[in-house]
Amino acid sequence: MAYAKKAPRKNEAFDKFKKDLAAGTPGCAYIFYGEESYLREYYLDQLRKKLVPGGFEEFNYHRLEGKDLTVQTLVEAAEAMPMMAERTFIVVTDFDLFKLGEEQREKLIAFLEDLPPYCCVAFVYDTVEYKPNKTVKKLYKAVSEHVETVEFRAAENSDLVAWIARRFRALGKSIDRQTAEYLIFTCGGLMTGLVPEIAKIGAYAKGAAITKEDIDAVADPVLSAEVFRLSDAVLQGNYDQAASILGDLLKMQTEPIMILAALGSQLRRIYTARLAIDSGHDRYWLMELWEMKSDYPAKLLLAAAKRTNADWCADAVKMCQVLDRRMKSEKGIDAAGELKLLLVRLGARRV
Repeated sequence: MAYAKKAPRKNEAFDKFKKDLAAGTPGCAYIFYGEESYLREYYLDQLRKKLVPGGFEEFNYHRLEGKDLTVQTLVEAAEAMPMMAERTFIVVTDFDLFKLGEEQREKLIAFLEDLPPYCCVAFVYDTVEYKPNKTVKKLYKAVSEHVETVEFRAAENSDLVAWIARRFRALGKSIDRQTAEYLIFTCGGLMTGLVPEIAKIGAYAKGAAITKEDIDAVADPVLSAEVFRLSDAVLQGNYDQAASILGDLLKMQTEPIMILAALGSQLRRIYTARLAIDSGHDRYWLMELWEMKSDYPAKLLLAAAKRTNADWCADAVKMCQVLDRRMKSEKGIDAAGELKLLLVRLGARRV
């Protein structure tokens, strides 16, 4: 049975923000959060350019750090009248609104309920995670009514492929869809991480078209891509390659528990791919199960799963779980050595 790909999850607040920005009618208060920091910084810069005339940044643009910031300091910045502009712009970074004490919280509520119309303030959650707390009822109500909360999510696959093509085109290079998806698989799906990798690959590539070989030559793979290579080497019976990949990860000081977690996750995905094959499901079923944005990793999983059977997958997942418990509970355990031993055991049980 084939499963249709799910429609992208709507991000109405983000879409509204973009429309308001394009129309020149941004709101008075925003909360910016989400994993895609590249997009967040891009739109922060666009908002600054829209609100603050060039040459008047000193008077109309203020950046405040959340650590040790008081609401009174924020209020004073907001009450400063703009100079040669209609509005001022204040960016407040890592000021956790829902962790304030009662006195500061009450002052913040009063500020949000009476925001100066000539001011725009953006609360940016960068290293601090945004966690709205509904139990703080008055503040939650004030934020809901007076602040526009915008999440910057990772781009959908089609948008990301098009963006990658534009970035390479600006470097005088081209890249086809399949190679772009390989780049996403290798380096992750966040623009933040892809920007420096595209620059490196574009500078290295000799030909006009980017190839997988260009990517492999200079790109820094994310952990999930390296662990996929590791698990694939095990399934192919290539223990030397698997050990080499593990050794490289350990040399880069990747924590063994993180490697194990990524390996366990990958083996669970291969297990579900094997079950999909055995039950007649296709890659779209896997995409829905694992909320994948592209069929590229789903096809890789199915190819890996064809090299083994469900019993091996089940045993492999259990072995990872057992080692995970040991690493977390036993003192003095040689985590790196246990990981190497795990690879030997996985290879020995390979079918």
